[in-house]
Amino acid sequence: MTSFPLPHTLLGEGPHKVFAVHGWFADRTAYEPVLADLDGDAFQYAVVDLRGYGEARDAVGAYSTGEGAADILDLAERLGWDRFSLVGHSMGGAVAQRVLAAAPHRVRRLAGVSPVPASGLRLPPDQWELFASAAHTPENRRTIIDITTGGVRPRAWLDRMVRRSLAVSDVKAFRAWLDSWAGDDFHTEIDGSPVPALAVTGALDPALSADLMRATWLRSYPRGTLAELPGAGHYAMDEVPLELISTVEDFLRADSGA
Repeated sequence: MTSFPLPHTLLGEGPHKVFAVHGWFADRTAYEPVLADLDGDAFQYAVVDLRGYGEARDAVGAYSTGEGAADILDLAERLGWDRFSLVGHSMGGAVAQRVLAAAPHRVRRLAGVSPVPASGLRLPPDQWELFASAAHTPENRRTIIDITTGGVRPRAWLDRMVRRSLAVSDVKAFRAWLDSWAGDDFHTEIDGSPVPALAVTGALDPALSADLMRATWLRSYPRGTLAELPGAGHYAMDEVPLELISTVEDFLRADSGA
């Protein structure tokens, strides 16, 4: 697997190092709504672009969760981060868990925001077709965003989310990433991990719901916890940014650094 220096933004100067990994529909700009209000005294965040997205849009790769994890570990070496925590949204939650599987001794805490479970996400044939064709069909991207935010978000916001998704992702990479995050099952590699692991879900998201996290995430992590945000769907960074920051940073802050 070829090493690749992930493009990233560093925020804060705190002693607790944290990687923030985006999801399927966006690059690292997905975190823009929360960046101004992060605690830079307690934490230092590295917000990354995975291959096929943002500044890494033209990067060649397998576009898989395993490759993404290897790229993050390579970046940790470049940054001189021996131990760190991870925050991953959706697909990024699967990538974050792959990092844990590959280097469990280096992960302090793990926070998934509407995270894809380590067992993948099996989609019925009609849903699979919707997701697979979204690579080339903007209307399908819009439908997915609308469904996973409860069908209650403004049209202009849905349109903006689609425009961003198209602008920051490579079509081939977007389609390939789906095969990996939906189809890869590596839960046996993380089952029983002692790392504290928080799953944050949105009550308006029918796909990666609190019930799914109870059946997957909480069974894998003995020190797992679940927080459901009532006003959020799948995109908590956009929908309830301040609630998300409080939930995630309170969880990260509970680590004593030992």
